Amino acid sequence: MTPQELKNSILQLAIQGKLVPQDPSEGTGEELYTQIQAEKARLIKEGKIKKEKPISENSEEDAPFDIPENWKWVRLIDLCCLISDGTHKTPSYVDSGIPFVSVKDISSGFLDFSNTKFITPEEHKQLTLRCKPEKNDVLICRIGTLGKALKIDTDIEFSIFVSLGLIKLIDKEIADYIALVINSGYGFAWIQKVKVGGGTHTFKINLDDLRLMPIPLPPKKEQKRINEALSVFENCFDRYEQAYTRLEAFNTRFPVDMQKSILQMAIQGKLVEQRPEEGTGDELFRSLTIYHKGIKPCKDELNYSSMDFDIPDSWCMVELNQLFDFVDYRGKTPNKITEGVFLITASNIKQGYMDYTRKEYISREEYNGRQSRGITQKGDLLFTTEAPMGNAALCDLDECSCGQRIITFKEYKEKTAFSSLFMYYILSPAFQQQLYDNCTGTTAKGIKADKLKHFLIPLPPFAEQKRIVAKLEELLPLCDRLK
Repeated sequence: MTPQELKNSILQLAIQGKLVPQDPSEGTGEELYTQIQAEKARLIKEGKIKKEKPISENSEEDAPFDIPENWKWVRLIDLCCLISDGTHKTPSYVDSGIPFVSVKDISSGFLDFSNTKFITPEEHKQLTLRCKPEKNDVLICRIGTLGKALKIDTDIEFSIFVSLGLIKLIDKEIADYIALVINSGYGFAWIQKVKVGGGTHTFKINLDDLRLMPIPLPPKKEQKRINEALSVFENCFDRYEQAYTRLEAFNTRFPVDMQKSILQMAIQGKLVEQRPEEGTGDELFRSLTIYHKGIKPCKDELNYSSMDFDIPDSWCMVELNQLFDFVDYRGKTPNKITEGVFLITASNIKQGYMDYTRKEYISREEYNGRQSRGITQKGDLLFTTEAPMGNAALCDLDECSCGQRIITFKEYKEKTAFSSLFMYYILSPAFQQQLYDNCTGTTAKGIKADKLKHFLIPLPPFAEQKRIVAKLEELLPLCDRLK
C-alpha cells in the first residue's frame, strides 16, 4: 500500500465515522446543521451575505456511503455563506505588493508564499469586493490540479486566481473537517466524477457542482476529536512514507544489484565449481603463444586495482589482446544510405544485447573496402569505446559492418575464449571500474584502444567457461523478471 493509499484509507475511515467512537453527549449532525442554518438566515436577514439559489435536499438515495445515526448528509453550500473563485482576468503584476496566489502555491499541501507573484494594494482591494480570502476559509484547487484543499491559517492578505476556489463557511470552526472531506478518497472520487474538460481542455470543477458536494456532517465536538486523531496519524504517515520510499528504492535497486553481484561472482570464479579434469587457464593460454608475437607493451601506466581479487588456482590473469584480435574502425565517418549493408553503430550495442531501433546502412562497395581491416561476423564480441563507454554484446547478424567508437573482439583460436563469457566479464562491476579508472574525457567518457588491449581479464579452462555461461543464462533472466 502506497503512503497516499494508506492516508486515503485512514481519511475514509474518519469521514465514515469509524476512526473515533460516537458520544451521544456531543449532540448530532442534525443539531449542528440546524444551528448553521439559523446563523445563515440571520446573516441574510441583516444583509451581510446574499441568499443562495435554492437547491434540492439530500435524500438517502444520494448518500455515497453509510454514516453513524447521529451524523447528517448535507450539501457543501448548506454550510457556507459563499463558494466562489478568484479573478478570471490576469492582473497587472508588480515587483512587490500583495501576494497573488494560484494553484501552484497550495498544491504542495500548504499555503506557500515563497514563489508568488504580486499585485498592487489598489488592485487587491478591487478584487476582494468579489472574493476575499480570510483566515479559516478553505481554498480548493479547481482547475488543473484538482481537489486539493486546505484551511487558510494566516492573517496575511492575498488575492487568488480563477484556478482556486474559495469556500467561506458559516461556522469557521469546521474548516479543518471540510478540508479533510475534500481531501479524502471519497472527495477525490467525487471530484473525478463531476469534473469537466479533457482532451484539449484543462480539467476543472464547476462551482455549481462544488456547491452540491455531499458532506457527511458529524457533531462539532466529534469533528474536533477526528482532527486530533488524524494529527497523531500524521507522524505515522511521515514515518511510513520514509520507510516506503526506502523500500521502493531497494526494490528498484535489488534486481540491478543482484545482476551485478552475479556477474562479479562469475568473474571471480565463484559461480560454478572448478573441476581438475578440465585443465587450467594457464594451459589454455600457452596454446595461444603463437598469436602473441608482435604485441607491444602498453605505453601508459594502467590502474588495475579493481581487478585485484583472488581467482581459482586453475585460472590465470591475461590481457585482452592475448585472447582477442582487435578490429577497430576509427577515422573517416562512413557514407550512410537508406539501404544496403547494415551498419552497426554504438547506439545498437547495449549491455548484453543488440538493439536495432536505429537502423543505418552503407553501400556494398564501401562494405567491401572496409574488409581490409577485418570484418565483423556473427558471434563476434562488440564493445563500445565511448558514447556510451563499456557496452558489450554479441553480433547476431549474418552480414554487417561496424561504425566508429566500436571495437570487434575476434577470437584468435576456437575453444579458447568463449565470447559469451567475456561479454559478461566486460559487464561485471570489476571490469567496468577498470574502464572508468583508465578512461579519458570529462563529459563524454572514452577508453583508448591501446589501453583496452592491455586490460586484465581472468581466463578459466574452456569447459568451465561454457559452464559459467550456462549458469549466467539461467540466473540473469530471473533478475530481469524482478525489475
